[in-house]
Amino acid sequence: MIRVAGGERLQGEVQISGAKNAALPAIIATLLTSEPVILHNVPHLADVDTALELIRALGKEVFWHGDALEIRGGEELRWEAPGELVQKMRASFLALGPLLARAKKARVPLPGGCALGPRPVDFHLYGLAKLGATIDFADGAVLARAGGLRGAQVYLDFPSVGATEQLLLAGALAEGETVVVNPAREPEVADLAALLCRMGAEVRWDTDRVTIRGQRALGGAEHTLIPDRIEAGTYLLAGAITRGKVRAKGVAPRHLASLLDRLALTGCEMEVGEDWVEVLGPSRPKPVDFRTWPYPGFPTDLQPPMVALLTLAEGRSTVTETVYAARFGHVEPLLQMGAKIQVSGSVQVVEGVERLRPATVEATDIRAGAALVLAALAAEGISQIRGEHHLRRGYENMPSKLQNLGARIWEEEG
Repeated sequence: MIRVAGGERLQGEVQISGAKNAALPAIIATLLTSEPVILHNVPHLADVDTALELIRALGKEVFWHGDALEIRGGEELRWEAPGELVQKMRASFLALGPLLARAKKARVPLPGGCALGPRPVDFHLYGLAKLGATIDFADGAVLARAGGLRGAQVYLDFPSVGATEQLLLAGALAEGETVVVNPAREPEVADLAALLCRMGAEVRWDTDRVTIRGQRALGGAEHTLIPDRIEAGTYLLAGAITRGKVRAKGVAPRHLASLLDRLALTGCEMEVGEDWVEVLGPSRPKPVDFRTWPYPGFPTDLQPPMVALLTLAEGRSTVTETVYAARFGHVEPLLQMGAKIQVSGSVQVVEGVERLRPATVEATDIRAGAALVLAALAAEGISQIRGEHHLRRGYENMPSKLQNLGARIWEEEG
């Protein structure tokens, strides 16, 4: 578990790691080639370890050099993805497209990951079928075959990050052009496209679509991952909730625009540099209404940490979750800490309280865990947060990074 002795103002600088949500599809993308791919700025996370286990199981070799990954081999890929790995992490399902493109067939179990409500893979399968794949199901797995993928136009009813990435990966080796209409435009999706271009694909972004021209083969590449905007946002919120002053270094400020806009409305003071953002928290935040939305809207992954801040606001906030139907794993534990939150459908009504109290609580997913850490930092007294393994999936060295900002936080057996 993690223990937090709250009540300390956080102050100082924190170096932001490479983006988890860019690292995972980038690792999967190496299945598209047998030539070496080197990825820099890769975070050491449990989810990254799972992705590496997956590509090893499919025939790749992996070598760490500090925060750089060298991935080689895979002349002949195995076409069956191990169920235990795909069940650990939803991003593992992205292996379906590369395996279809290279091995002409694939068996990939339906994915697991955080419990955030129904997240069907219908868009993935619909898109791959449009590219010529035959899709069947057996024993909880997808069985797909394709003699050769051919480019097609695929319209997405919702700009799904996973489906857009799946189609970019499959389209990179499909014959002709694959056009995704209404694609996701998250920075991590654009980062995957940049890697594919370095590997030899051609990607073009337009107003309402992204087009990828497939190649007969892709080559090796060297690529540096973008910084993790969700990690950066979490530490800036940690500064805000403790009335502290925190500077996140090594970030892309433009990726944080929607969060910074909401923080300004709470009364935070901010400074923005070329690759850093600094937030000074108010004595007590003002209430703010917001809704999650695909990029450039407010990111769903920062909704739970933002709600933690709003539990201390001077008034009522209304938060609408539009991306994941059940992203409320943080609510019950926050109630145990004295928060006042009511959930109705996809809406949380947060009535601010003057202070939170310490408690022993359980993290049920990555971002709910981050919200509980933030709440514990603000509550005077010692809190215990179980389910620490969720945090290790998404945050590199979180306890030590918070300690460097002045937090009293530590891990222990429990």
